[in-house]
Amino acid sequence: MTQGLTHNTGASVTVERDLASPISSYTIVRADGTPIGTADFVGTPGTSEERIFFHTEVCQDFGARGLVALLVSKALTDSIRENVTIVPLCPMFARHLQVHGDEFIANGGAFRQPTPDDIGVITRAALGET
Repeated sequence: MTQGLTHNTGASVTVERDLASPISSYTIVRADGTPIGTADFVGTPGTSEERIFFHTEVCQDFGARGLVALLVSKALTDSIRENVTIVPLCPMFARHLQVHGDEFIANGGAFRQPTPDDIGVITRAALGET
């Protein structure tokens, strides 16, 4: 799934979702096809109704262009449409939801606070043990 967008300098970018196992991601890609940022997540085992976002990163050369906001917004919009609960283990997702969480919920979104078990899920996924 892709979505054409522009960052705050007006350049075109696309946000693509890769549903891989065990770690999936949203990737922001320049018009020339170069990936410049990613937001990684794992679905909670036994359910497809939660996504634990644990890492978001944008290349330093493209900082301060609103790219993280584009990644987070796309992931949250998809979660509303797909009725998926967000677990913001990643500080960037957590910060966004601290500021915009009420609006996200009002638009039909759902999120919960991460637990120590969520860290275990991420660790097992990173080690290929899921």
